Amino acid sequence: MFTGIITDQGEITALTPTAQGSLHRLRIACGYDRAGIADGASIAANGICLTVVGSGLDNGKTWYEVDAGAETLAVTSAKHWRVGTRLNLERALKIGDELGGHIVTGHVDGIATVVSREELPEMARFELTTSRDLARFIAAKGSVTLDGVSLTVNTAVDTTFSVLIIPHTLEVTTLSNWQPGSAINLEIDLMARYAARLAEMK
Repeated sequence: MFTGIITDQGEITALTPTAQGSLHRLRIACGYDRAGIADGASIAANGICLTVVGSGLDNGKTWYEVDAGAETLAVTSAKHWRVGTRLNLERALKIGDELGGHIVTGHVDGIATVVSREELPEMARFELTTSRDLARFIAAKGSVTLDGVSLTVNTAVDTTFSVLIIPHTLEVTTLSNWQPGSAINLEIDLMARYAARLAEMK
């Protein structure tokens, strides 16, 4: 379980396709303390919950390895990741941690595509679109997770929605790199999912 509050930016330093391309072994350099990363730990990368399968140090810099499986490569932006790709990272939530964003599972539902970017004083407004199946869970003032970042939806019309990114978020995440056409990992709000299911069952 996560909160959508990014705690580090990592960089892919090695990518090895295995199992006939249906599995990618990724090595990610990060700023986390090596002693605090155990095999089997969960770390979200751009909103995708991935399991640590190894870790170490390289010239004093922490790295860890994860496997991205066929399903992850099929439904997320992980299929586009390359050596040098920078990722938003978040460690799994611990009991007693501050819930600063909203409840995030790290199970990406699909892709949202950036339609437009509007530069504002020290901020940026992005308009995105997604499939109708996912758009029905997105509402103005509701929560959404984009590339692992917990955000508040500003507007939602049909399959298009917008978010406003404040200076701090632009500084500490990869969202500053978004451009029209960028493919973004989208996780819908867990509460919205259950609310829709309850409505369907009436």
